[in-house]
Amino acid sequence: MASDKRVKITLACEVCKRRNYITVKNKQNDRERMAIKKYCRWDKSHTLHRETR
Repeated sequence: MASDKRVKITLACEVCKRRNYITVKNKQNDRERMAIKKYCRWDKSHTLHRETR
């Protein structure tokens, strides 16, 4: 099935460790864990958010 290639992932803030965002990624193209700078409303700044298991 084509939808099996895109999976839901959760992004957690590296500073406060809270899980702030849920997004999707293509598992065939992006094998490693994602790391994106996004806004954390608890830290009130842009911080690195990494994919969690």
